[in-house]
Amino acid sequence: MMTRSMKMTVAGAILFALAACNPAAKAPSGAAPKPPVATVNGKAISADEFAIFVQTQTGKKVEDLNPEQKKQIVDLLVGAEVGAQEAEKQGLANDPETKARLDFDRTNILFSALAQKYMKDKTPTDAELKAEYDARIAQMPKNEFKARHILVKTEDEAKDVIAKLDKGAKFEDLAKAVSMDGSKAQGGDLGWFQPGQMVKPFSEAVEKLGKGETTKAPVQSEFGWHVIQLEDTRPITPPPFEQVKDRIAPMVQQKKIKEYIDGLRKAAKIEIKADAAAPAAPAAAPAAPAAAPAAQ
Repeated sequence: MMTRSMKMTVAGAILFALAACNPAAKAPSGAAPKPPVATVNGKAISADEFAIFVQTQTGKKVEDLNPEQKKQIVDLLVGAEVGAQEAEKQGLANDPETKARLDFDRTNILFSALAQKYMKDKTPTDAELKAEYDARIAQMPKNEFKARHILVKTEDEAKDVIAKLDKGAKFEDLAKAVSMDGSKAQGGDLGWFQPGQMVKPFSEAVEKLGKGETTKAPVQSEFGWHVIQLEDTRPITPPPFEQVKDRIAPMVQQKKIKEYIDGLRKAAKIEIKADAAAPAAPAAAPAAPAAAPAAQ
């Protein structure tokens, strides 16, 4: 309950760029076209389409499948094609939502293809990876904390808890008796955590405490009112560069793609409608019913 939800780390348009790290299967350049794996009402299902379908369904290459697996996946793809053709017959491709999804998929696929092409000869160097590592380490908190807390509904309840603590009550006993948080069974013990793992008002209050201190005033968050006791603090040891090097590479790639797209945006003619995301206007209120005729 206490932890904050994860934040997106990449700007909106760059969401698609993740596909650049996992390119779809492709036929070798200059290779002779392969015969289709099936035809449905005269429409061919190409070997390349099959290879992409295999990868999306299994994460494998076609050559890694045994004959029975290939047959099962061909059957799935044929079923999808039969359904798609029927949808076309019924005019579903013209349905506004379906059309929007098709347009979105096209944008996604083309963006991913562009990202793959752009990054083809731009493998991050060790120097780039180390620079990104250093930047991330610099942004990390320097310490983590071990604390207990008591969560109650109102400020007055929290003040009452503080008053009882001042008179000698044990923090753990009060937590078990009155706290609303799931940590109450452990006497309010939250274990070790970093500031970013807690909601901002809570983290800010903890960082101001000395070891063994309790907040002198209640701390309000979206969950209620907290009384916090800091038990211990210890420095955070960053992971070694070599240990996280592979995880940093996608971050550097994303930055490169973002810089590339930012350049394209500057050269593009873009018009963003201010009210594009505004909610639709409410429907007009129905006319008031006519007054009942007066009794005769």
